[in-house]
Amino acid sequence: MLPKLEGYAAALVSSSSDDQLRIAADQLETVDATIQTRGDLRAALTDTAIAPPARSAVLRELLTGKVDDMVVRLAAYAARVSAGQDLPKVLNELTFNILAHSRPEPYVSTPLSLLSARKRVAGFADAVLEDLATEQFVDVEDDLFRWARTIESNLELRRILVDRDAALDSRIQLVRSLLTGKVSDASLRLALYVVEGGRPRDVVGTLDYLVDYTARARDWRVARVWSARELDNDAKAALVASLEVITGHSVELQVVTEPSLLGGVLIQVGDLRLDASTKGRL
Repeated sequence: MLPKLEGYAAALVSSSSDDQLRIAADQLETVDATIQTRGDLRAALTDTAIAPPARSAVLRELLTGKVDDMVVRLAAYAARVSAGQDLPKVLNELTFNILAHSRPEPYVSTPLSLLSARKRVAGFADAVLEDLATEQFVDVEDDLFRWARTIESNLELRRILVDRDAALDSRIQLVRSLLTGKVSDASLRLALYVVEGGRPRDVVGTLDYLVDYTARARDWRVARVWSARELDNDAKAALVASLEVITGHSVELQVVTEPSLLGGVLIQVGDLRLDASTKGRL
């Protein structure tokens, strides 16, 4: 299973009951079967010429109101992080993953390489950050950075957390006892999953990776727009809708009127620059 999707699913299932998870697995199985049997739908969703965020938006629109919100989020995220031709296989793996989470025995994350484990934690972060306002991202960055420095400077704490032979539950409980009430709920969830889904010897490295990852995610949440003339509400709404398809998540606009552009707009979101201005065309 794709590491980022495994982490994303782990974040969503953590607040769901076993019955809800079984229903979600049944609905995902139905979605997978529909894609397999509908040639036109399968062709559209596996077309490698279509950008992943666009495929994700199509799947989200098709499923909204027909299945549980958790299933919509899972399927849309799967479309965003997988290669087009692999989507049916990825959805099938996701169904079995959700079923595994619904069983009485505890779900155990598979050991991964350092980079894959970090991707799994990043997927978990994607789900957590989806529910936060953009201004809260800075608090998460600060919390995780300070926690990484605390572990780095405390030899005994670092020894316990990087011990691969120490019981996972005891390491998780230690983190919970030290951070509860001192960091935001989102930061606590991320710090705990670094222990659960990451590699023990890479706790500090994964936390620093998450700090940078959250900062980049914040940049992708804010679209800086320079417009030749003032944009009305309808134009802003249309621009937000288009950018959400491109980025795959909600976007906030920061609009500046810049007459020197002559016409059109110039947009900067994350490391993506879109120049649709008259000056740019000239």
